[in-house]
Amino acid sequence: MITLEDLVGSATGSDAFELGSGQGRPFAHAVIDSRLADFNDLFVALPGEQVDGHRFVGDALQRGARAALVREAWLAQQDAAWDLPVIRNATDLAGIDPDQTVLVAVADPLTTLQGVAATYRRRFALDVVGITGSVGKTSTKEALAAVLRQRLSTLYSVKSYNNEIGVPLTLLRLTPEHQIAVLEMGTYGPGDIALLCEWAQPRYGIVTNVGVSHLERMKTPDVVAHAKSELPRALPADGIAVLNYDDERARNMAGLTAARPLFYGLTPQADVWADDISSHGLQGISFTVHSCNTAHRFTIPLVGRHSVQTALPVVALARELGFPWEAIEAGLCDPLLQQRIRVLPGPNGATIIDDTYNAAPVSCKAALNLLHDLPGRHLAVFAEMAELGPVEEAGHREVGEAAAMVVDQLVVVGPKARSIGQAARALRPDLPVAFAATNTEAVEVLRPMLVAGDVLLVKGARVAATEQIVRDLVGEE
Repeated sequence: MITLEDLVGSATGSDAFELGSGQGRPFAHAVIDSRLADFNDLFVALPGEQVDGHRFVGDALQRGARAALVREAWLAQQDAAWDLPVIRNATDLAGIDPDQTVLVAVADPLTTLQGVAATYRRRFALDVVGITGSVGKTSTKEALAAVLRQRLSTLYSVKSYNNEIGVPLTLLRLTPEHQIAVLEMGTYGPGDIALLCEWAQPRYGIVTNVGVSHLERMKTPDVVAHAKSELPRALPADGIAVLNYDDERARNMAGLTAARPLFYGLTPQADVWADDISSHGLQGISFTVHSCNTAHRFTIPLVGRHSVQTALPVVALARELGFPWEAIEAGLCDPLLQQRIRVLPGPNGATIIDDTYNAAPVSCKAALNLLHDLPGRHLAVFAEMAELGPVEEAGHREVGEAAAMVVDQLVVVGPKARSIGQAARALRPDLPVAFAATNTEAVEVLRPMLVAGDVLLVKGARVAATEQIVRDLVGEE
């Protein structure tokens, strides 16, 4: 972890490596949530969507943070002076006690965080894997980390730390013990991933797919593809670009990278491909992977046939890194591998499939395929899918038509999701469809209709907060 000198050096443009005159010790962690601050941490005050992190500087310091990185303009507006040393340049470090609590004032804390993280990453010779795509980034990241840590000390992004804040925070967690790092890379538009790659310097990259998830911001799939292609474009000549052969836009990125393309998919034209896929319901899936004239039969606890698309890029890269089949399968079976889908006991003996993390047409249809493979009466509740832009109506109707082929009862939540129910009813007029205005109303509709043996799928975009439906049904706080 960085020291106070590194931080000041990055903020002032000095050479952080030559500043070291003994002041301080490495911070334990860098945090942006004051509630997570602890002894010897660095608190970075950033403006948030709801509140400004500067409001919580005092709270972070009370919890034990040794320094707070703050905006100079904020500090100048404080009515009362802070009874703490304020560090603005290397000269201010003179006389600072190693255990002393300080404020570090800069023009922009976020830019400083990014700069010091990029500098810090260059201290380490380890390889970095970047992962991007419209759908499946986080699941692939979790699966790859689970496999790599079977043999290598692996740093990987927590949660979905995949943006201009999360990637620097992840890089600052590097230690000399780490042998490889796995970073999820998201984008709000062209240029974002290029910047993340500039800081992280990945040698390997995985592109899962190019879908419609970002069309509200980027308008066309070609713009989305260009933004995602910034990862393979950034890879070095001795790197590997792991690309989904079954996705035309991802496949075409092979011509945009200096790295060696490595294709995965469900067709023999790919370098690493799978067939003979079997679903075992909530117990997982089996499939056979073919690579370099060898094959291996996998049985793993990832649920849903679509999980093959999570496993394949992991298998492809791990084989390139010399991992034997058995180590790869052990990683994919690791109990610590966090699946996005949770299976929970529901009211009256029903089962709830909690797939509420996010939603896009392709992931909704994958969840419906899983539901189809399970015994029992099938119910689904869908809320809106976000960021679909010009294909919003078509995307929702696509999911409704898919649902009509699987479910016995459909509940849709919110005005944007109405077209899901309308499309389902148009395709199958006898299908019971309930329209709920809110999550609370959806729970009121669902609770009395659930009986033993039912399986309920709950899915929606993050903004729809459909996890509230799950919490209310299962009694979670």
